[in-house]
Amino acid sequence: MIRVALPFHLQTLAGTGSEVTVVVDGPVTLRSVLDALEQRYPMLRGTVREHVTLQRRPRVRFYADGEDISHDSPDTPLVDPVARGDKPLMIVGAISGG
Repeated sequence: MIRVALPFHLQTLAGTGSEVTVVVDGPVTLRSVLDALEQRYPMLRGTVREHVTLQRRPRVRFYADGEDISHDSPDTPLVDPVARGDKPLMIVGAISGG
């Protein structure tokens, strides 16, 4: 089980708490976790990644074991603490404005 920490607006949309779990078959990568998340919570499709290109939305960031992996390849294996389910993959909505 992979743990995923969601920001409040995605918790509300998905009707969940601050953390959910997903099952990933095969290598645990950002892409495979997001695929599993969108499969389990279809209402989140298009909120974290673009519908067609599957690119990360501009104001969404991903953190694995405290490291920003937002610009890493989505096919890079996630670090062991996240892949084992010891720590969550964090999805964070960036705050901007002035």
